[in-house]
Amino acid sequence: MLSSVGKNALLLGTAAVLCVFAVAAVNEITKAEIEKQQLASKLSTLVEVVPELAGNTEVLKDCVAVLDTQLLGKDAKQKIYRYRSEGKLKAYLMETTAPDGYSGAIEVLAAISPDSEVIGVRVLSHKETPGLGDKIELRKTPWVLSFNGQTVGSGDDRSFAVKKDGGQFDQFAGATITPRAVVKAVKNAAVYIQQHPELASLPADCGA
Repeated sequence: MLSSVGKNALLLGTAAVLCVFAVAAVNEITKAEIEKQQLASKLSTLVEVVPELAGNTEVLKDCVAVLDTQLLGKDAKQKIYRYRSEGKLKAYLMETTAPDGYSGAIEVLAAISPDSEVIGVRVLSHKETPGLGDKIELRKTPWVLSFNGQTVGSGDDRSFAVKKDGGQFDQFAGATITPRAVVKAVKNAAVYIQQHPELASLPADCGA
């Protein structure tokens, strides 16, 4: 027969195992809910740049994860979502990074058509100076809307730059570095598409 000490040890061990399983179950439930919320948030952002994506969760599955430190600005894979309508590819929605912001990297989402027309751009995150560099946010100024309808001719397209560099995009008083970085990131994203026509037919692989 087990001694009282042995019984207590067994009860404690059983309780510990049950607690581990309970915590694991809660973590799985929480993880699934977090992922669901993250996808909903991402879809909401995609809809901002391409309104007809409202309710289209399939676009979140039709993506590829790619790595190009030079053009996409990060030493890690970034996702490119492909928006198709009636079997036709309408746009690439690209996660890209401007590594040369004034206060660090600026994360950007750019919707670009297969023929290099910019459909829309949103800044996802940044650490730029409040009142100066943060004008790249749509809630601060409409500057980011100036990308809409613009086309990137090639990597040598000098018009796709801030006006201080001979281009068409406004810079901010006292903060040229920030808009310059975003413009360059959007241009590079379009150039990446131009250099990779196989993007349209690659099998979906949204892995990181």
